[in-house]
Amino acid sequence: MDVGPYLVEAHLREGRSVAELARVHGVHRSWLYKLLGRYRTEGEAGLAPRSRRPHRSPTALQPEVTQEIVHLRADLLAQGLDAGALTIQWHLERRLGRAPSVSSIVRVLRRRGLVVPQPHKRPRSSLHRFAAALPNQLWQIDATHWSLAGERSVEILNMIDDHSRLVVAAVPFDTVKIVCKHAAPYHPQTCGKVERLHQTLKRWLAKQPAAATLDELAAQLNRFRLHYNVHRPHRALGRRTPQEVFDAKVKAGPGSALPAVHYRVRYDTVDRNGKVTLRYDSRLHHIGLGARHRGKAIVLFVADRVVRIVDADGELLRELILDPTRDYQRQSA
Repeated sequence: MDVGPYLVEAHLREGRSVAELARVHGVHRSWLYKLLGRYRTEGEAGLAPRSRRPHRSPTALQPEVTQEIVHLRADLLAQGLDAGALTIQWHLERRLGRAPSVSSIVRVLRRRGLVVPQPHKRPRSSLHRFAAALPNQLWQIDATHWSLAGERSVEILNMIDDHSRLVVAAVPFDTVKIVCKHAAPYHPQTCGKVERLHQTLKRWLAKQPAAATLDELAAQLNRFRLHYNVHRPHRALGRRTPQEVFDAKVKAGPGSALPAVHYRVRYDTVDRNGKVTLRYDSRLHHIGLGARHRGKAIVLFVADRVVRIVDADGELLRELILDPTRDYQRQSA
């Protein structure tokens, strides 16, 4: 039994005063008087615990705002666009001049069953992102596969500014030979921004009528670039658009001079034929060391075309000036 019914019974059956009962049991007299009043008007039902929910909630979302959140999410998804709480908030601010908090939008979407639970991800604080200091200082370029109507295969070449994430170009090509020169294929860690762009682009294209020709696909890509650069807020950019970030700083230009020497230190093992490989100017070269060094751990000190090769103890095994016209760098007699 709760203390309320107990005190009411004690007052009515024993005739004990409200003041005494309140003092002995550590409750307020006003609360006990209120409880007795409820009992007289409602009977035992009046002794049941009452909800503590406030009669009014001034901060609750208006029904029309809730409906706008639901309709906006459906509209964004139908267009193949991002429809998360941050994006919805950004659009509401521009439509209504104000918007509820992100957490309020998330609660609305959850109540309506519109949020799919996601597995726990790494905390953002654990990620170490690189970004170029200025627009045009660094571009990421990558191709992604797409199909025209009729299953004709094409490649879409995307170019994105590393600083602002502005899509510099999105151009379709017939499938041709593609040579990777500055990043490992299928290695998104080195081209993460443009890889993420591929996902956003394909989700948008999937909601568009299938293009029958390269020209039709190019027109769709131009519309996507306009939306992505000008009308889509980006979380990594502080909810600004890529165009806003691109326009906010002076653009990087070419340096005054190219570096005179490119330095490298490489660790390798001599192969069974007594050779070691070295890539120079995108071409693989083989350097002869002799069968007596096969299986030996070595270090290559490369200063442009000047190559010094030493063993694990630092003993010089060979020094040469690489001939870029020859695949095999033969040992001198």
